[in-house]
Amino acid sequence: MTDSTTTQIKDLSANPAPLGLLGFGMTTVLLNFHNAGFYELNSMILAMGLCYGGTAQIIAGIMEWKKGNTFATTAFISYGFFWISLVALLVLPKIIPALIPTNESALATYLAMWGLFTAVMFLGTLRLNRALQFVFGSLTILFALLAYGDFTSASPGFKHFTGYEGLVCGFAAIYTGLAQVLNELYGKTVLPLGLVKK
Repeated sequence: MTDSTTTQIKDLSANPAPLGLLGFGMTTVLLNFHNAGFYELNSMILAMGLCYGGTAQIIAGIMEWKKGNTFATTAFISYGFFWISLVALLVLPKIIPALIPTNESALATYLAMWGLFTAVMFLGTLRLNRALQFVFGSLTILFALLAYGDFTSASPGFKHFTGYEGLVCGFAAIYTGLAQVLNELYGKTVLPLGLVKK
């Protein structure tokens, strides 16, 4: 008779969600300052989209994959590539003159697809917490407003209003990310996330 032993491996890796939420939130805020009319679309926004909104979210998504978190993996990697694809559709026609720039109708379709994706992901947040519900709910509205604005060639006033809604969404994501950092550091609820009973 032989004795059998069981080895349990404890996951000691850090929580990647704050990185993903902050990459998304800070980039969203900076882009929507532009949408709200505070400054032109510039290299600061594009660089942020590539590096923090894009690359950092993809890294966070890969880390979530290693933790077995399907929702966060799908969200962070998808939105990371959203930012990279957005920069690409704006910049590629300037680099490759043969490429036809994206017109407002095509951009509206692009944004509507992301809105549909986000609306379905919002359903997943109903099992998570109120803070994430607000982030994904306001992001769904933002994509709908952006798509409508491009599809109808809406007035600058409407697009500025959309930018303000985007600022609310972005700051909500920043809050959610920082809340997770502080709550973990202090071992108690410093900033509430509104946990949902499962």
